[in-house]
Amino acid sequence: MQPLKIVTHSKKVLDIAERYGWLAGARYTNLRDVRYRSRIGLIDIAWAKYNYAAHLMAVKKTHPILTVAQDVLRIADLDRILQQAETLALYCQAVVIVPKDPRLREVIKNDIPECFRLGFSVPTRYGASPIEPRFFCRPVHLLGGRPDVQRKLGEKMEVASLDCNRFTLDAAFGDYFDGEIFRPHPKGGYEQCLEDSLIRINSLWHNY
Repeated sequence: MQPLKIVTHSKKVLDIAERYGWLAGARYTNLRDVRYRSRIGLIDIAWAKYNYAAHLMAVKKTHPILTVAQDVLRIADLDRILQQAETLALYCQAVVIVPKDPRLREVIKNDIPECFRLGFSVPTRYGASPIEPRFFCRPVHLLGGRPDVQRKLGEKMEVASLDCNRFTLDAAFGDYFDGEIFRPHPKGGYEQCLEDSLIRINSLWHNY
């Protein structure tokens, strides 16, 4: 079964992506572009200045398929974040828990209940998960990164869902994802780059 694919971007991108089977996402700080959508794939967080009350209000309002709890940067915060996740879970289908304290490696399996989906931060220039894929021993949500890197991680982990915005950045410069790398589009055009990238990314996960 192919993973759920989600993009968080402008109304134009969301409209195009939905035609190719992708779901719309938004940060809890900006619900404008998902206001009138009947099905919302993800409510993401503003991780730098996280506000649980605002996050919960957004999830209550939108009832998404997924939402991401605050990153677990310190093992001491795990219980508090799990309590928050239990409340968030009342208003969505699944809550993603993102373990980022290396000390969580050996306790992920037992200390994070199976009712929550694990989140893995795909390596980018902005950072990466400090915990290796082999410790993610149940279905995961891939957070960001390049589509080719995400697909390679799919060989190491069971990917249930992913969000990807990278192809939208390249499309703004006339580049698209060809199934292996980003390259200049032979015809060009922002929307054409978006559509062809979506088609190629979908192909990567065909028969997954």
